[in-house]
Amino acid sequence: MTDTAVPRRRSVLRRLIPGVLVGLALLVLGILAWNGRGGPVPPRVEGALRVVTANTHYILLDAPDEDPWSVAGWNRRAGAMAEVLKGLDADLISFQEMESFRRGDDGSVNLARDDLLAALPDFAAAASGDWKSFPSTQPIFYRRDRLRLLDQGWFFFSETPDVIYSRTFNGSFPAFASWAHFLDLQTGERLHVVNLHFDFRSSDNRLRSARLVAERIAPWIDAGGQVLLTGDLNARAGSATARILTDAGLRLTPARGSTYHLNRGLNLFGAIDHVLIDCASSLAERPVAVRVQPGGQWPSDHYPVLAQVFPDGGGCDPS
Repeated sequence: MTDTAVPRRRSVLRRLIPGVLVGLALLVLGILAWNGRGGPVPPRVEGALRVVTANTHYILLDAPDEDPWSVAGWNRRAGAMAEVLKGLDADLISFQEMESFRRGDDGSVNLARDDLLAALPDFAAAASGDWKSFPSTQPIFYRRDRLRLLDQGWFFFSETPDVIYSRTFNGSFPAFASWAHFLDLQTGERLHVVNLHFDFRSSDNRLRSARLVAERIAPWIDAGGQVLLTGDLNARAGSATARILTDAGLRLTPARGSTYHLNRGLNLFGAIDHVLIDCASSLAERPVAVRVQPGGQWPSDHYPVLAQVFPDGGGCDPS
């Protein structure tokens, strides 16, 4: 290498770097724009069941006030959460991470559940009960003039799924599915709703959890009636996790763009929160991730997702 080669190479690199940085910036802006797609809250479609899935984020009872997930943080965002949910005009809302958490706590405190039930007086809570016999983290709110609760239960993503608070397949923190069976007072249909939150760290946990869900819902699908699966899959449409559920007889039409935004409105990747329907049901339109920030306050680090579901007319090709 000649004495002038190294300076020439450095000079070329100096000329290239600004272009590369501009290209990366444009790529990031394109990703944010693509994953920020969406639309306004759609009007109610006659006859459809309006279904929402909403991850509210845990409330950390011992966190300092400046922490967004502290009790003070919840008090700052509770009004925004209630305002958004009221605006969705839902018939059914499935929640994840609805827990007021303190290590060693007895589970009797659930600020978000109690505050939102008070703010939504037309709703009651299913998939909920005494924390000693029913995990409280994933309640399903339902509008009492549309749905009647028939039964409820849970199972954990574990080798011992029917043992409450069992740790997951790889020994990490407990994770579970809550479920509720309803009578739809408008259609007369029996409605089975499964609400879940899959592990965000372990792909193996997600896959094994999805297989367990597929196994548990198979009798409900075989028996007929409407089956809905709601929740935070921590997986996008087309992923191996999602394919296990679609192979089990469900259909997944994702909302456009992001449903998780890091509590900053950063729409970095596609939807991970979903409403899946049985193959005999249909959607009025594609589900919508509702990206609103009342008073400049994000209600959570996830956007709620709204779907409008009909009990028939969808066909049975889950792909």
